[in-house]
Amino acid sequence: MNENTTTGLPSSVELAWGFREQPKKGPKRALTLAGVVEAGAAVADSEGLGSVSMNRVAGELGVSTMSLYRYVSAKEELVTLMADAVSGPAPAPVEDENWRAGLVRWGMEYVAVARRHPWIAEVPVSGPPVTPNSVKWMEAGLRCLRAAGLGPGEQMAALLLISQYVRSQALLESQLAAAMSASGDTDETLLPRYSRQLAMLTGRQEFPALHEVLDAGVFDGTDEDQDVDFRFGLERILDGIEVYLGRTPDVPDAASGP
Repeated sequence: MNENTTTGLPSSVELAWGFREQPKKGPKRALTLAGVVEAGAAVADSEGLGSVSMNRVAGELGVSTMSLYRYVSAKEELVTLMADAVSGPAPAPVEDENWRAGLVRWGMEYVAVARRHPWIAEVPVSGPPVTPNSVKWMEAGLRCLRAAGLGPGEQMAALLLISQYVRSQALLESQLAAAMSASGDTDETLLPRYSRQLAMLTGRQEFPALHEVLDAGVFDGTDEDQDVDFRFGLERILDGIEVYLGRTPDVPDAASGP
């Protein structure tokens, strides 16, 4: 839900960028937009995104539910502001860092944000990045891809590919964490149990490749292996970009424009 705005932007975007004047006084003098957003994020961190409601956040702040509507127009607007708040700051440039190292750091730092706030991966994508921190993350990624030598259209296409991979990792980890919480599993028990189940359910003759993986103990790893697996996939995407950069430019690529 978006209110009519003078800029034509969604009201959540105006709030995030500070384009809308905040109430001077409220039913509780200490109440601020930042405080409302912080309280919402705290509920999501401790109980999950599904527990966030205007009533729940108002209870955390000790104010009436209606008083929150002086600051945000709806839960959806609050969640947008929460996601932007917890995602900052975006990665800052590092002197003498090459484009590949910058993009690896970009991906690792986003996953780190999602691990601190697992619910952020569950926030629906409603359009391109437009809130302050999301735009800063986009700028940080584009800066690396520009340094690689890609054109503007290629930069955006590559960043979309990388960000989708990073977001999928964040969502996977969030969903696995929720499943483990519900089942009582831990990182040390989930995958070994899965390995035993596969060994029981499948035969070597029908699934020889799978049993080679099982015999190698691939599913007997630890939490640290998440970073190894994630970085392996990210590095392979960057390998593809590097190969693309070294191609013979006989035929223009669709993303490179006319």
